[in-house]
Amino acid sequence: MMNSANGMMSTSSSSAAAQTPALKTYFKTPDGRYKLHYEKTHPSGLLHYAHGKTVTQVTLAHLKDKPTPSIPAAAPSSFSASSGVRSAAARLLGGSNGSRSFVGGNGGSKSVSGNGRVGSLGSSSSSNSMATTNFDGKGAYLVFNVGDAIFISDLNSQDKDPIKSVHFSNSNPVCHAFDQDAKDGHDLLIGLHSGDVYSVSLRQQLQDVGKKLVGAQHYNKDGSVNNSRCTSVAWVPGGDGAFVVAHTDGNLYVYEKSKDGAGDTSFPVVRDQMQFSVAHARYSKSNPVARWHICQGSINSIAFSTDGTYLATVGRDGYLRVFDYSKELIVCGGKSYYGALLCCAWSMDGKYILTGGEDDLVQVWSMEDRKVVAWGEGHNSWVSGVAFDSYWSSPNSEGTGETIMYRFGSVGQDTQLLLWDLEMDEIVVPLRRYPPCGSPSYGAGNQSSHWDNACPVGTLQPAPSMRDIPKITPLVAHRVHNEPLSGLIFTQESLLTVCRDGHIKGWMRPGMAESLSNNTETISTSSLKEKPLFSSKIVSSSYKL
Repeated sequence: MMNSANGMMSTSSSSAAAQTPALKTYFKTPDGRYKLHYEKTHPSGLLHYAHGKTVTQVTLAHLKDKPTPSIPAAAPSSFSASSGVRSAAARLLGGSNGSRSFVGGNGGSKSVSGNGRVGSLGSSSSSNSMATTNFDGKGAYLVFNVGDAIFISDLNSQDKDPIKSVHFSNSNPVCHAFDQDAKDGHDLLIGLHSGDVYSVSLRQQLQDVGKKLVGAQHYNKDGSVNNSRCTSVAWVPGGDGAFVVAHTDGNLYVYEKSKDGAGDTSFPVVRDQMQFSVAHARYSKSNPVARWHICQGSINSIAFSTDGTYLATVGRDGYLRVFDYSKELIVCGGKSYYGALLCCAWSMDGKYILTGGEDDLVQVWSMEDRKVVAWGEGHNSWVSGVAFDSYWSSPNSEGTGETIMYRFGSVGQDTQLLLWDLEMDEIVVPLRRYPPCGSPSYGAGNQSSHWDNACPVGTLQPAPSMRDIPKITPLVAHRVHNEPLSGLIFTQESLLTVCRDGHIKGWMRPGMAESLSNNTETISTSSLKEKPLFSSKIVSSSYKL
């Protein structure tokens, strides 16, 4: 299913469009048109598949400004780095390719030419070189893996080629995560096919001109703790440097980056592969500090709720499991209609979880009811990525302070992007009993329906009957790539989609292009609900090809 399409990604946008005439450069929604703003990829000549092919994942990394001495107030100072929106002056002066882009340039002093050599940040002929040590790296970046390399692209530039590449000689990188609230320099995690894990400073990688990791902390070296493939990594929100790593053998490990990555750790043999169990390290200096045996077979994806209270996992056995992270207890979960689950994502308020997998369905799970409350039908193949749009506001929720409708997206191996609206009051549940969690009852005066009782805490629900779950249909279905998709990210200005071969497209939200073209000094965000920025990551399937 993977072909040489990426070999054409170094061409211009016009020639790329000519080579794929069936793909439109926009798609319509009730809010307006999403327009293709840019495409990003990797140089085809640098691909190496000595360790096999892997599925591309993408992490969105927001680097904050470095602390600086107090200076007199200036125009750009009214915007913080965490707001995700910068003034037009910063965009025009800081744009890495000299052209205006939709969210402003990364790093006010850097300059990168379109033909700059990947892996060398100072290859531009400009006098302002990114290789100098005073480059602060502030801004937004896309970190993605292809073959044996990690590539870093400037989100705020329309250049296709990345500005940095890091190559691995012993194994392929397969997953990564960024912590924008890291208290020290190490904010980027990278998990390898071999099971090895690295933590590094993203800013330090950008400052270095080489193609190897610099200043890295190495965990599970040569598979000393677990030699099965990493499938997903995640920082613990508010965990002061703690992170978790999931593997294909069904185990998840808890690490602390403040401890030596080579600390001796041994755990007892898992006696029952079918049961959840937790084992802690015997010594205080050990790292990892704990092992969670989640399931028999691969853990395909993991995701923390925004506040870090809950951890969701999905696996090869088709089960979603939700844990109270601090208490190390399973809260709820259940089985897919068919096959493995490949991806999961939380709503910003922690009330709902999306899952997708081999049954071609998008499942909506309610934390309040602790069960599936809706199925999304619309994909023609496996669902490989899901995400809530936390920047979208329901037209009828303004002023209420409460989310009454959710917008979310999904992508699949059918090359399609689907957008959905979820309004729980409009969902009608069939009039039939759903054991053992109660029966639906209709409220007076409307067609809304609810179950009488939530499922018991700690219960994993069996696969439900197709007749028992209300169905929702997509708001939009659009073919966005020629290759199977692996994930998506919503940002305040755009929607990003990525195919498994490492080709990324940025779709500008309705109204954003007009706002930028009509006003060169400020960006109007009145149509978007301001939310705090969190580390955004494409959560995609991590199965082996």
